[in-house]
Amino acid sequence: MADESRLVGLLLLPDFSQLGLAAVTEPLFVANWLSGRTLYRWQALSLDGRAVRSSSGQKLPVDAGIGGVSRFELLLVLASFDVKRLTRDHALKSWLRRVARHGATIGSIETASEVVAAAGLLDGLPVAVHWDNLQGFAESHPRCQAVSQLYTKAEDRLTCAGQSATLDMMLAWIAEDADAALAAEVAAHLMLPSWRRGDEPQPVPGAQAATHTDPALQRAIAIMDQHVEEPLPCGRIARRAGLSMRRMQRLFEKALGTTPVRHYQFIRLTKAHALLQQTDLSVTEIAVSAGFGSLEHFCRVYRRQFGCRPRDDRRQSIAAPVLRRSQQ
Repeated sequence: MADESRLVGLLLLPDFSQLGLAAVTEPLFVANWLSGRTLYRWQALSLDGRAVRSSSGQKLPVDAGIGGVSRFELLLVLASFDVKRLTRDHALKSWLRRVARHGATIGSIETASEVVAAAGLLDGLPVAVHWDNLQGFAESHPRCQAVSQLYTKAEDRLTCAGQSATLDMMLAWIAEDADAALAAEVAAHLMLPSWRRGDEPQPVPGAQAATHTDPALQRAIAIMDQHVEEPLPCGRIARRAGLSMRRMQRLFEKALGTTPVRHYQFIRLTKAHALLQQTDLSVTEIAVSAGFGSLEHFCRVYRRQFGCRPRDDRRQSIAAPVLRRSQQ
């Protein structure tokens, strides 16, 4: 076990998740408490040294701004909503690179991976991205390997899809940094039977229900997922799935309460919605990528689904339209 306390930096970006912050600090606190030693110290930072507002609207005071501090054993960057604009913050990216040069392990939680990747610190590495942001991240950061798992550790980089997975990542880090027995004891005090491995899949809306649906229906949906940019006629999808058109319609209505045409359009709108909010692609490029040959038709369908024009839905902010994956 380490003889000296380890300094952990916590960079809170605007609209960060308070749950994410608690999931970081509580394991560190419990590890200190159980060991009877100050194994870990932490310092909360904001971009300007002022209190920062969380996604739930509360303002949290911090210890410092990013200008004057750059040496940590571990720097964790926390973000949630509206992070795209911060990927263009040159001062922030320069500071992150400086922290990395000084030997810190850099961890990014939830959408903070967007900023760390924009700083060039995740090139060629696997990056755990929340399922809701996976398409947008992969499009915006082709040098990274976006993966749909809970968290990753590669070289001196940690990435985490966020929320409860943050607890798992922190327990795994404590196990490696201190010892596995202490991490297991911390997990027990947090009422966790253990911690999940980083490569475990993320829970996605509808995934559990899909395991109980007809295999032919699963094949039909998989074909739709594979042909978004160039949609196939539903009749061809039915034949590829080994179904008659009538049988496929009945399966969709029974299992999903919708028609094949509507579900296929929902899949395409899901992609368009993610790319609009999470990338800088033009509306026209996004319409084509989502399989809409007519920009006018795309705008009309999008407005009917979300109540706004595609060009007015370019920020993944708290006030932005939400796509419920489990509903159509």
